[in-house]
Amino acid sequence: MSGRIRKRSRLISIPKRYGTFAEIGAGQEVARRFFHVGGASGTIAKTMSAYDMTFSDAIYGPTDRYVSRVRLGTMLDREYKLLIERLDQTLGAQRLFFVFADTVAARSFKQHNEAHGWLGVRFQTDFRGNQARSLSTCGCWMKGTSNNRKRWA
Repeated sequence: MSGRIRKRSRLISIPKRYGTFAEIGAGQEVARRFFHVGGASGTIAKTMSAYDMTFSDAIYGPTDRYVSRVRLGTMLDREYKLLIERLDQTLGAQRLFFVFADTVAARSFKQHNEAHGWLGVRFQTDFRGNQARSLSTCGCWMKGTSNNRKRWA
């Protein structure tokens, strides 16, 4: 079993974690990988992905930049709010909710830019209590590599 699969298996095996994966743009692989490992039904409440900007705007509101820290923050806030609204009464005392979100741009041949993105996690540290947030930017360091290979990196 590869290191990546072992890490996902460990996260899935934590019975108290429950949440959402929200992905827009080219970064729509994370939720699929969790499902591939198996056992995700006890960890994943919802997955959501949008590639088209019109759908992204309908879900999260209009924005000037789709691959940005601001858009990522909007995604994390909206999805976390929905988790609490829909699940806190029934599961809040037994589950620690989380949201993983990413917004990624693939390499553009029109604009000649490299792949880049933002990803983040918002999660509870206590039942119905404190929450933390971690954001990160990522760039693609594999210049000249195909988009298909970059997606698996």
